Amino acid sequence: MLGESHDLLHEFPDLEQRISALRASNPDFAALMDEHNALDARVRQIEELGNPVADETIEDLKKQRLHLKDQLYAMIRA
Repeated sequence: MLGESHDLLHEFPDLEQRISALRASNPDFAALMDEHNALDARVRQIEELGNPVADETIEDLKKQRLHLKDQLYAMIRA
């Protein structure tokens, strides 16, 4: 769905405490989470505002966002 938030707390509401604890205690996790949130906001802005952008560009951004989410999820589950 266009403009839908994909932040970690929205994606994994049952892991909120673990995410908050990692964000506070692990600077690498916090940096990846910040990068993921910024990328998610950029994708949503492009989708919501209908900014002209090549399909390949938005797909690349979404792939980057997914890769970051996979990294973060692996850290959460470790």
